[in-house]
Amino acid sequence: MKVLSLFDGISCGRVALERAGIPVERYVAYEIDKHAIQISKNNYSDIEHQGDVTTADFSEYAGFDMVIGGSPCTYWSIARIAGRETTSQGLGYDLFMQFSRAISEIRPRYFLYENNYSISADIKQAISDELGVKPIMINSALVSGQQRKRMYWTNIPNIKQPADKHIRLCDVLEPDRVWKPVGYWAYQMWGDMLKIDKLYKLTNNKSATLTTKKTHPQNYYLNEDKSQYTNLTVTEFERLQTLPDGYTKGVADSHRYKAIGNGWTVDVVAHILKNIL
Repeated sequence: MKVLSLFDGISCGRVALERAGIPVERYVAYEIDKHAIQISKNNYSDIEHQGDVTTADFSEYAGFDMVIGGSPCTYWSIARIAGRETTSQGLGYDLFMQFSRAISEIRPRYFLYENNYSISADIKQAISDELGVKPIMINSALVSGQQRKRMYWTNIPNIKQPADKHIRLCDVLEPDRVWKPVGYWAYQMWGDMLKIDKLYKLTNNKSATLTTKKTHPQNYYLNEDKSQYTNLTVTEFERLQTLPDGYTKGVADSHRYKAIGNGWTVDVVAHILKNIL
């Protein structure tokens, strides 16, 4: 299969294609973040890396089988404190239209577009009208230890909800990662000492949605009054996005956290792509 990936990030789409058992003849990736590109290159030397989608001539990929991508949700997300775009007027929608332009110029057999569940109803409807399909919402919690609601627009037929794998946060923690009490003290793996009255591990719950930074205390409370917490390791971030351990190595940890937080939950995308077979 020949695949064009827009806003490719760290090539989670390529991992998902592999996991779905779909052979890839060519994979062309448009991405501008140099650290994301480096991670992609470290894992797939055959990916053809391009640059800015806004200057691309997609007609050169005529005959490609699939276009995939998820334009940045930065402008649409409810996490945006000021200037959030809620209509199809603005930079966020302009970036989405690059995806639509690629479909128009290539006319692939399949397409898959992803974005945040929290985008406004008006934008969701505008995307549906433009692509000619209605979205399906899939929560990554079904296949991972992370709560992550995302919308998927695709013409791949018969998409249903994936089976619940019942993965908990504790299932992705690295060995010896959980805090261990010694009297009223606990020792954290990287050397911090904190006094806590009672350890409360989120072992039977899901992580909240990963962001682009490791500091996200609402995810990882360790006691019942939520006054103590810890952050997750990069490997645990990878596992929550169902990436292979070490997939993002080769760049600084801060860039790894950002790249993973911006990425796709691989097993959700693989679940969708399997319907092609």
